[in-house]
Amino acid sequence: MEGLNVVEIIGYGASVMVAISLMMKDIIWLRWLNFVGCTLFVIYGVQIEAWPVAGMNAFVAGINIFHLIKIYRTNKSESLSEASA
Repeated sequence: MEGLNVVEIIGYGASVMVAISLMMKDIIWLRWLNFVGCTLFVIYGVQIEAWPVAGMNAFVAGINIFHLIKIYRTNKSESLSEASA
């Protein structure tokens, strides 16, 4: 039995991060952990030259960032409106 190499460890880490993200109730934690998992999958996909894996996860990582920015902007504008009221 061979030991794990770095690329396999990245792949397993990505799988664990995505699985953990799907157990989150808080959407912000879900998005952040899923983003980390997707980013690790992009690295993994590039390393094993699995371009569909890398491409799809890059796309999903972008979606997570888009939604996180949207959430943080909404929270910031709500905080500002509460402070001025």
